[in-house]
Amino acid sequence: MAHLDRSPLIPLEKRRRGIYILPNLFTTAALFAGFFAIVQAMNLRFEVAAVAIFVAMVLDGLDGRIARLTHTQSEFGAQYDSLSDMVSFGVAPALVIYEWALKDMGKIGWIAAFIYCAGAALRLARFNTNIEVVDKRFFQGLPSPAAAALVAGLVWVSIDNGASGDDLRWYACALTVFAGLSMISNVLFWSGKNINLRKSVPFIVVIALVLGFALVSTYPPGVLFGLFLAYAASGYILWIWNLKKKPAAGESTPPNPSTGSTDEPRA
Repeated sequence: MAHLDRSPLIPLEKRRRGIYILPNLFTTAALFAGFFAIVQAMNLRFEVAAVAIFVAMVLDGLDGRIARLTHTQSEFGAQYDSLSDMVSFGVAPALVIYEWALKDMGKIGWIAAFIYCAGAALRLARFNTNIEVVDKRFFQGLPSPAAAALVAGLVWVSIDNGASGDDLRWYACALTVFAGLSMISNVLFWSGKNINLRKSVPFIVVIALVLGFALVSTYPPGVLFGLFLAYAASGYILWIWNLKKKPAAGESTPPNPSTGSTDEPRA
């Protein structure tokens, strides 16, 4: 009779609940960068705080890619990433822009900062609930990292050019409200998730990437701020373009790319 292995077995459920170190390490680093930005803003080091938000954005973009490439996605990682995003791209930019430019505006200042913070929270909650029904090629509403880059980019490029928060407080207020409302809008923004990093590309793509890095390195504050301004505008340009192409009354409405149906994207 064959010998039976009576050694204790780890239940399958417990094994599935394990935490993958590699992607969550990048998520933790992004969370640290967001927390660091808050601390630096409290110490009135706004340029350092703005740069830290951009660092958090890079780390946040890496954790998801690494999880997919290494097949280490998990529900824990998804929830942890959302909480990290709320700190790095919700609370941190709102506090940085408030301390830098909105603090002396009274109620208008903190209301603008709160609109941004609430917009980030609602954006992340909607993303988590609609993740299975939206078109992966598009984001419904401005992504919170891009909104954070708008706010942090304004701070960074302004300080680099010698402008103070008091000089630009109304521009900062308008941009903060715009970023907050854009996150909870139904405007579609290209996600880039259809790019396959494991697929071969023409050599010209590599050259374009090198030129892109060279362009950013020439003047990081201005180039990055300009790029994210263009990205934020692209969604509205596409939205206006689709409105102009809207069929006349009586014709069938084309499917909405965010849901695959003729209905509006779910809030």
